[in-house]
Amino acid sequence: MKPSLQVRLSQHLALTPQLQQSIRLLQLSTLELHQEVEQMLEQNPFLDTEEEGGSAFDAPPAERSQQTERDDSAELSGGGDTEAPVAEIGAGEFGTTEREDWENGTERDDFDGISEVPSAGGGQGEDDEMEGRERGAGAGSLADHLRRQALGLRLSPEDAAALEVLIDSLDGDGYLADPLDEIAERLAEMLDITGDEAREDLQDRLRCALRWLQSLEPTGVGARSLAECVLLQLRTREPGAAREVAMAIARDHLELLARKDIKRLVAATGADEDLIRDAQALIRGCEPKPGRPFSEAESNVIVPDVIVSRSGRGLKVALNPDVMPKLRINDLYAQAMRGQRGGGGGMSGRLQEARWFMKNIQQRFDTILRVSKAIVDRQRNFFTHGAIAMKPLVLREIADELGLHESTISRVTTAKYMATPHGTFELKYFFGSSLNTEAGGNASSTAVRALIQQLVDAEDPAKPLSDSQLSTMLEEQGIQVARRTVAKYREALKIAPASLRKAL
Repeated sequence: MKPSLQVRLSQHLALTPQLQQSIRLLQLSTLELHQEVEQMLEQNPFLDTEEEGGSAFDAPPAERSQQTERDDSAELSGGGDTEAPVAEIGAGEFGTTEREDWENGTERDDFDGISEVPSAGGGQGEDDEMEGRERGAGAGSLADHLRRQALGLRLSPEDAAALEVLIDSLDGDGYLADPLDEIAERLAEMLDITGDEAREDLQDRLRCALRWLQSLEPTGVGARSLAECVLLQLRTREPGAAREVAMAIARDHLELLARKDIKRLVAATGADEDLIRDAQALIRGCEPKPGRPFSEAESNVIVPDVIVSRSGRGLKVALNPDVMPKLRINDLYAQAMRGQRGGGGGMSGRLQEARWFMKNIQQRFDTILRVSKAIVDRQRNFFTHGAIAMKPLVLREIADELGLHESTISRVTTAKYMATPHGTFELKYFFGSSLNTEAGGNASSTAVRALIQQLVDAEDPAKPLSDSQLSTMLEEQGIQVARRTVAKYREALKIAPASLRKAL
């Protein structure tokens, strides 16, 4: 084949490294941004914190008080005159980025790609949040808590070692993860114990250590099943007929209690209905997961990126100064590089990189603030009346209003949180699909879920509302929702079915 030259004309989209960094920073969560900033501070000598030796996320008290009053993003000094790419991608961008209840075991997961993360105390203030953070930090791990108590038992070295083995065998909920025989078998192999008598002594020592473990706080730790966990806690209650019935139910009839089959419980225990209800109250007062207070997941506190507060008759939207890095260009290194002939070679690129990084972070917070203000403007009724007043909202509406691409709005609203008078929520929580009403209008799916929650809260415990009844009641209020949709919304709200909500 004869070689030849051809000229072709084509168009393609090219993202510069700076623009790619801008997009990547936009979709990072607060924790991921913190890690990114710390990594950049280590790699780039021209980048420094405003306070020498301080953290990039810690502002001086005086500066913090001033920044809290601002509605705009933090000042990132030393940016230079170099133009940096912005994270606001136009319509031509390609691609998009995309507690368990021991009674019913349903996880909270919202629909339409929306997840709700309410704050622990609803509308808690900053002092309450800090207090909760300090409690979580001071509690330490469950293993450390148990080891501190074990020091007061004054056990022999052998018993203390056996107790340590069992503490290490606990799972995150405080249960003994493996059977005692398996733990003894593994320990015998590690210690090269071969004789039958020696192995039996080892098992006896572990059984004794288990009794020591189950005597520690929190009560119920070291249990090997839910029934044993409940029994350990019931034994600490005041003696009485209700406690005896509760212990009998915990030993053999927890499944009947979960199904709330009162007739079979009466037949199985020989107790009357009133005593069964008293026993149920005792069991419900037990903690099914003794290690829960020490779980890292429970002690994590969501730090909001945006704070919404009431200001007169309006609403004030401001960035949280605690999550914004305080960065600057290191003047000493910059001046030294300018004094070199030829501009310092590759070091000028590092200086440019530092300026781009600061500009991109500045743009990230500017975009988050713009999107947050647009959301607050669209959902003003929520901040006055709560979730029941939420309006239907989709990403395209905010994108069209701000002149951004939908994928940019998706990145901004993912893993970014807003503190409101009603609690702390992910920005995606304020978006919801539209449901038809008899009047020809639309209702937000978020508002419908809030209404379902209200109806369930007000129901008669002896006659809980079924999904069909909830659908009918919503239709009476002009909202057309199918029974299957009601069931999905109910599960998202961690509401058990009517059969499990019925009081004994």
